[in-house]
Amino acid sequence: MPASSNFFRSPQLSQDFKEFLSTLPKEKGKDSLYRYHYQGFWYLDLLLEALISCQQHFQAEDSDVFVTSTPKCGTTWLKAIAFALLNRRRHPAASGDHPLISSNPHDLVPFLEMGLYGTSKALDIASFPSPRLLATHVPYSSLPESIRSGSKCKILYVARDLKDALVSEWHFLARAGVSDVTMAKAVEEFCEGLNIYGPFWDHVLGYWKESLENPDRVLFLKYEDMKARPAAEVRRVAEFLGCPFSAEEEEAGEVDRILELCSFEGLRGLEVNKKGKVAATRVDKSAFFRRGEVGDWKNHLSPEMGKKLDRIIEEKFSGSGLFF
Repeated sequence: MPASSNFFRSPQLSQDFKEFLSTLPKEKGKDSLYRYHYQGFWYLDLLLEALISCQQHFQAEDSDVFVTSTPKCGTTWLKAIAFALLNRRRHPAASGDHPLISSNPHDLVPFLEMGLYGTSKALDIASFPSPRLLATHVPYSSLPESIRSGSKCKILYVARDLKDALVSEWHFLARAGVSDVTMAKAVEEFCEGLNIYGPFWDHVLGYWKESLENPDRVLFLKYEDMKARPAAEVRRVAEFLGCPFSAEEEEAGEVDRILELCSFEGLRGLEVNKKGKVAATRVDKSAFFRRGEVGDWKNHLSPEMGKKLDRIIEEKFSGSGLFF
C-alpha cells in the first residue's frame, strides 16, 4: 500500500526519538508498520513520540474532562455528548447554530497525543476555555502523572465488545489508508495484543479497575448500554460531570434534544462530517462514521473467529467483574 498523507504514516520523527525507538522492543504488524512496546502497550512511532511529549509537558487542571477509550469504541459519539452536556448553557441543543452542526466532534474535542502533542502541532492548549474537554486513547497507566494523581479532573471511558471494536477499527484503518490487511489477519493481530494501543484487554481493564477504586474520578461506560439506554446513560454522564439535568430541563425535553443532536445518524448526516479532514490526524471525516451498530461483527467475522475472541476476553476478564 502506498504511504498516505495522514498522521499515522507521516515520516517526520526527530533524530533523538529515532535513537530512543531503537532501544524498544518492536514487532511488525500485519500492515507492515512497526509497533513499539512502551510501558506495556504497542504504539506506532508517531503516536509514541506524541505520547512521550504529552507525558513530559501536559499539566492537567482540576476542571479538565477527558474522553478516553480504545479506538473505535464510541469515542466520536461520547465526545459529542460530553461537549453538548458541558456547553448546554451557552449552546442549547435546540439552537440552529450549535457548534456540533458546523464542526466535527474531533475538532471540538481534540486528542492529546494527536491534536496537541503530535507533529502537526495543530492546537494551542493555552487558548482552551475552562473546563477543558480533551480526549485520548492512551492507556490509564501511561496517562501524564498530572491526570492520574495530580488533579481532580474527570475521566469518561467508553468500552465496547472486542468483536465490534475490531471490525470497526479494521474498516477505519482501511478507509484512512493505513492498512489493507485481511480480516483474518486483523483477528490474529488482536489476539496477539498487537493492535494499536493494545493489548485491548489490558487497556480496558486498566480503566475498569480505576473506575472501581475511584468512581468519583473515572466513569466507565459500555457502548452497548449507551445504545440500549441512551437517555439513562446521558443522565449518568451529566451527573458524573457535575452538571445534572434540572427538573425544568427534564420537563422541557432537554435530554431528548441532546440525544437527537448527538445521535450517530444525525452526526453522520451532517455535511461537516462528510467532507474534509480532521485537522490533527489528516484523516477524512467520513472515515469516523460507518454503522455504529451493536453486533455488526456477525456480518464480518466467522463464527469460529467470534468464539476465539470471546474465549480470549473470557480468560483475560476473569475475576474482574467486567463482562460484555
